[in-house]
Amino acid sequence: MAGQSPLNMMHRQRAAPRPADRGRRRWPVLALLVALVALAAGWSWLWYYSASVADRTLAGWIQREATAGRIYSCGSQTITGFPLRIKARCADASGEIKNSEPPLAVRAKDITFVAPFYHPTELTGEMTGPLMVAAPGQPTSFVANWSLARLSVRGIPPEPDSVSVTLDHPRMDRTTGGNDEVAFVADRAVLDGRVVGGTARSNPVIDVTLRFTGVTAPTLHPSLAQPLQGEVEVVVRGFKDLLPKPWAERFREMQAAGGKIELKSLRLARSDAVIIGTGSLTVNEHGRLDGLIPIAVAGLDRVVPLIGIDQLIAQGLGRLGGSSGLSVQGANSLERLLPGLGGAIRDTANAMAIENLKKMGQPTTIENKPAILLPLRITDGSVYLGLVPLGQVQPLF
Repeated sequence: MAGQSPLNMMHRQRAAPRPADRGRRRWPVLALLVALVALAAGWSWLWYYSASVADRTLAGWIQREATAGRIYSCGSQTITGFPLRIKARCADASGEIKNSEPPLAVRAKDITFVAPFYHPTELTGEMTGPLMVAAPGQPTSFVANWSLARLSVRGIPPEPDSVSVTLDHPRMDRTTGGNDEVAFVADRAVLDGRVVGGTARSNPVIDVTLRFTGVTAPTLHPSLAQPLQGEVEVVVRGFKDLLPKPWAERFREMQAAGGKIELKSLRLARSDAVIIGTGSLTVNEHGRLDGLIPIAVAGLDRVVPLIGIDQLIAQGLGRLGGSSGLSVQGANSLERLLPGLGGAIRDTANAMAIENLKKMGQPTTIENKPAILLPLRITDGSVYLGLVPLGQVQPLF
């Protein structure tokens, strides 16, 4: 063709697109937009449905606690977290613990519970301290604080499948007349409880594990003046169910069913001593514990002075001094008659107890350290290490 180069003549002229072709090209984009809108609407509906389930679950646990005599309330409550989780925040949280003796009132800054939107019955809560504890209508008696306080609960109320409590760097102070006294300090404490047999509604078998590190509580017991770490695992059999009820009723059920408390493992350690053990306990018809727990003790000479031998001797000194069981006064009476006599008697008693326990027990090792295997026996609530009385456990009902 005149006026065109051979190269141009080799190219075919493209035909203009027809209207039907343009429509076919647009429909994938429109379909994608419709799908995105439908997905967003479905996701929103799913989140709001899950939020309502989480809200009912949380309300169910609060109702369960109220049935058990623990009533909690919020100054204000909000639910947020869209689109990936459900977050319920309780600001200015407070509670009344009516089932304790004496009753207690508690207050915290806020508590936040979070659940994944795809599993709204799995709640994880964190509490912001400090936690104030007092008798109703009275000034604060204890103040607790921490770097982290977390509670996890799984299951549909009122039937828990598992419960976990984690405390990082907890500390509790006793407030008396404006003066604070440290009652308890730890690096970390974790309590896990779960149903491993039966169901929460019928004959549950419960596994409970407590792990802790860096615990000191010198006002509670002399053995806690130095940092203590340990792990305790028990399996409880014989409860009828886990519905809210007094603990005395639960232990009556255990006794009637022939249940027991199985100590699967026990390990307590200080810098100068280690105790490990395993065994089982039952509840007799009087509500008192019976059982035998063989324990191995490394550092027996460090442990014995802390388990109350000197107090038992002091009680005897109190009776000798005519103080009607006032052990400290009796010991002080002998100290006035002959300075150093009371302490010498206590030291002698501890030395004799250590020697007798070594003779009574069997040599063993703990972590390549020499140890003594001894029977820790509980008979009708009375606790003995070998033949040495340690004290009395209060009846469970």
